[in-house]
Amino acid sequence: MSNTINNNCEGCPAYSKSNLVRLGVDMENVDYVIAMAGNPNTGKSTVFNNLTGLRQHTGNWPGKTVIRAEGGFIFNEKKYKIVDLPGTYSLLSTSTDEEVARNFILFGQPDVTVIVVDATRLERNLNLALQILELTNKAVLCLNMMDEASRNGVEVDVRALSKELGIPVIPAAARKRQGIQELLHTIEEVATGKYVCKPRKIKSNSPKLNHAIEKIAAMLNKEFPGLPHVNWVALRLLEGDNSIIEAIKSGDLGNINVQSPQIQV
Repeated sequence: MSNTINNNCEGCPAYSKSNLVRLGVDMENVDYVIAMAGNPNTGKSTVFNNLTGLRQHTGNWPGKTVIRAEGGFIFNEKKYKIVDLPGTYSLLSTSTDEEVARNFILFGQPDVTVIVVDATRLERNLNLALQILELTNKAVLCLNMMDEASRNGVEVDVRALSKELGIPVIPAAARKRQGIQELLHTIEEVATGKYVCKPRKIKSNSPKLNHAIEKIAAMLNKEFPGLPHVNWVALRLLEGDNSIIEAIKSGDLGNINVQSPQIQV
């Protein structure tokens, strides 16, 4: 007999189980689902290994040749499933890796997305971070390689960065296991709703573009009531994003309705 979880209750999972299963994720005995995203060469895999230890396995994404690493950990008696998304520089769906990462965050609706960035190349890494924050309101920035940044004379104002992004920022040096406990605590706080993220959104200065987005967003809201991040979806449609177009045709876009009162787990 399946358990029914109210999607609006405090501390309840936000993920979409049916979509995650469709994406090939084993959802047995899972309390919260975590996505791990980041540019290549940010130490993302090291962070993933620190969190999961030997409790991980690899396979391919359904219908793709892209490898998926999946693992788990237990923290404060809750079971977390963590999926290491392909390293990518953007979510514009111009490559299979980008499409896989983007669709997992958009359709899977993980409870937390951990964005791993290289502290020595922060400006370049923030492009992906800002794109992810267009898709989710629940994220943590893992500021990795802080030891190398310090060695190179790079200083990061963690508090100011957190304020600007609207999400928690955790400094870490994953190779030395520094910051991992703080990351675990923060993941728990975001997953359970103890920490409410207010991520920064990118706004267009073009009145014509804004008008077009609003017009398409209104049609999307009518067809898919409660669709989250509707302006972002509208913008992708204007750009001719094939995966979003297909999601509308198949009805998958309607599966990410966050106002649906209940999800089955």
